[in-house]
Amino acid sequence: MQKPLQIVAEDFSLSPALEEDIRERAAKLETFYDGIIGCRVAVTAPITHHRKGGPFNVRIDLTVPGAELVVNRQEEEDLPVAIREAFDAMRRRLEDYARRQRGAVKTHTPGPQTARVSKLFPQEGYGFLETPDGREIYFHSHSVLPPGFGHLQVGTTVRFVEEQGYEGPQASTVTIVHHR
Repeated sequence: MQKPLQIVAEDFSLSPALEEDIRERAAKLETFYDGIIGCRVAVTAPITHHRKGGPFNVRIDLTVPGAELVVNRQEEEDLPVAIREAFDAMRRRLEDYARRQRGAVKTHTPGPQTARVSKLFPQEGYGFLETPDGREIYFHSHSVLPPGFGHLQVGTTVRFVEEQGYEGPQASTVTIVHHR
């Protein structure tokens, strides 16, 4: 880290063991991305924590080139658990950031794809498409452009746009491909 680690405990004092745990976990973040500029960890406790413990809140602000990564974990009754969960979440966020920096993130190709109708349920008004890579995509009769759902048969080739539905991938803007 280019700047020293900042640890702030609000409304109470951290034990030396917990402070050392935070330092070790912050140092370990550098194994996932070595360009960390700075790290600030703020631990807060409710006003009534002296009588009944948590819930504790652990916030981690990590400065990396071109971004500020923030994790804010709330409502953990056990402080060591809150610290562990906050650092685990930051590790995942940092790994995602590092993948984006390396260009190793998969991107879905926007625009229409080609598939064939694999199942039709005319009475219910829906069906399924099979993509060239073997995935099955749901579509509704309202997604089919003219000449419409009634002109589809199992095996018909279509173009579609994939989107994320409530229960998984679904096809929108389904168009019958006319072979010439």
